[in-house]
Amino acid sequence: MVENRQYDHKYKVQAVKFAREIGQAKAAKELGVPKNTMYGWMRANRLGNLDLGAGSQTPQSAMTLNEELIQFR
Repeated sequence: MVENRQYDHKYKVQAVKFAREIGQAKAAKELGVPKNTMYGWMRANRLGNLDLGAGSQTPQSAMTLNEELIQFR
């Protein structure tokens, strides 16, 4: 029987940050979270639906924001 677990926002944020450091599959395994669940959280973060808070910009997104700033100037 499959158990439907509920994860709070703080747990999701920490899990995504952890997955960014060591990899999505490895983080899911170490945390005991289904891979598909971790995938969903990572995707939600990429789409802007899961905010990781201040200081969570990746180098790629930072460059994009910098490029946008240059265009506006």
